[in-house]
Amino acid sequence: MINEFKDFIAKGNVMDMAVGIIVGAAFTAIVTSLVGDIINPIIALFTGGIDFSGWFYELDFDPDQSYASIDAATEAGVPIFAIGNFLMAVINFLIIAWVVFLLVKMVNRVKAAAEKPEEVAPEVPSGPSELDVLLEIRDSLRANGSSN
Repeated sequence: MINEFKDFIAKGNVMDMAVGIIVGAAFTAIVTSLVGDIINPIIALFTGGIDFSGWFYELDFDPDQSYASIDAATEAGVPIFAIGNFLMAVINFLIIAWVVFLLVKMVNRVKAAAEKPEEVAPEVPSGPSELDVLLEIRDSLRANGSSN
């Protein structure tokens, strides 16, 4: 069983997967920072600083009690429907997905340029060219025409 485990670990796919997971974790931090520190502030600039994460609905329906924030309602033990947090998660997902799409597209473009085969010189046909053949026919017709 230990030998089977060694064989499994020694396979290239497992090592590639481990490297992918480690790089993916580091990449997640980069993308999260990009979205949180660069893209979201730009969006806030255009939306007037609206923060959807504060939107919530109390589910206990007590008309005498209202809470100023999600934290206050949670501390009071009130069940809440945090629509704003969900909305922000969806917006962040869409932004991250778009950024990852653009990065993958850029990497694929660079990869395709690196793998582009060298341009092959056009094949030179062997034998006389088309012009040579036509000139030969012309000369032959002139020679036959002058002998008549």
